[in-house]
Amino acid sequence: MENKKNFNNVDDIEFAKRIFPKSSLIKNIKVIHVILSLIVISSLFLLVKDKNYLKFPNIAKSTKSIKDLRVLGHLPYKEAAFENLIEIQPNILVHKEMYKSLKEMKDDAEKDGIYLVFLSGFRSIKLQKQIFYSLKSIRNQIASERARVSAPPGYSEHSTGFAIDIGDAYERQSDFEESFENTSAFKWLKKNAAKYHFRLSFDKKQTYVDYEPWHWRYEGSIEALEIFESSNRKTF
Repeated sequence: MENKKNFNNVDDIEFAKRIFPKSSLIKNIKVIHVILSLIVISSLFLLVKDKNYLKFPNIAKSTKSIKDLRVLGHLPYKEAAFENLIEIQPNILVHKEMYKSLKEMKDDAEKDGIYLVFLSGFRSIKLQKQIFYSLKSIRNQIASERARVSAPPGYSEHSTGFAIDIGDAYERQSDFEESFENTSAFKWLKKNAAKYHFRLSFDKKQTYVDYEPWHWRYEGSIEALEIFESSNRKTF
């Protein structure tokens, strides 16, 4: 009877207690987890960024706008060393790296009945200074007006030795004129110049300098490509 009584008295039976973490503690753990994840992700991002910077040290420098390098619409260029120049025509020097291609282009044009005339090649910064300021004064132009048709000293492609002004032997009245685009020589150049690694420097698409159909530059060597890399960017 006593056992039966004890069995029926449920108040005397001890129940196992289950202890659950407080909800606030769980929330704190989740917050800490999120914060740690953000720290890890941020660290990885900075690490990758630093590695890219070390791998490409010029990236930081290149973020400066090309427009900031220009003076009156012209990019800066260093003067070619005299030992790197060669005479292509009496009184006209060009960079020796483009001499062969330029001569080959002229010879091939003649085979097609087109006679190219070289009007101007390498110009020293000293000569460019005379051209820019003297003609500016003679023509009563302000600097920005003169810069539309002539680069300031130190900012001319001609100083590199890789630029050449070309005319048509049968239409000399078009020398240094936009009307050169109507000559047989220009039409031949437009169709064939790229074969010899030449391109028009100042076409109608750009807005910094007046259109110059006679002015071509050479891009057939690593040195030339490096020199004109900024000009070739399509970020301006």
